[in-house]
Amino acid sequence: MLDKDIIWEIIRQSIERRRIDGSTQWQNGYPNEQTIENDISKNFGFVLTVNGEIAVYVALIFNDEPAYSTIDGAWLTTGEFAVIHRVAVSEKFAGKGMVKKLFDVIEDFVKSQNVQSIKVDTNYDNLAMLKILDHKGYTYCGEVFLAGGIRKAFEKVLI
Repeated sequence: MLDKDIIWEIIRQSIERRRIDGSTQWQNGYPNEQTIENDISKNFGFVLTVNGEIAVYVALIFNDEPAYSTIDGAWLTTGEFAVIHRVAVSEKFAGKGMVKKLFDVIEDFVKSQNVQSIKVDTNYDNLAMLKILDHKGYTYCGEVFLAGGIRKAFEKVLI
């Protein structure tokens, strides 16, 4: 069973890290503890561990992101997809390449499920995530409206 309290603390650390970095993402009460409880109850919540310790949290959702049905731009594909949401790294593991490793694990898992692509969005000012998406080969597709704001939307075709 996932430890919701540890995950929530990691989310809180990430909210604070974004604030310190000057990002407006996650500064309006989302995500909150209920968001994480919902992820876990719907089996969307996953963790990457290092020596049994939670290093990264992510919500991985298949074929279900209503906000993605409307995009100012165009997705690369129209088939099945996975969505990456709420990536948060424990302060202890920040800056150690854990999110790149997470994306590798997710991409392998999504391919193993014969799902065509991964879609993800982020804030314009989340420079760390924008850099990771570029490094991992995600294509900028346009803008979506999510969580009260305009987000940059990306997709990577896997199969």
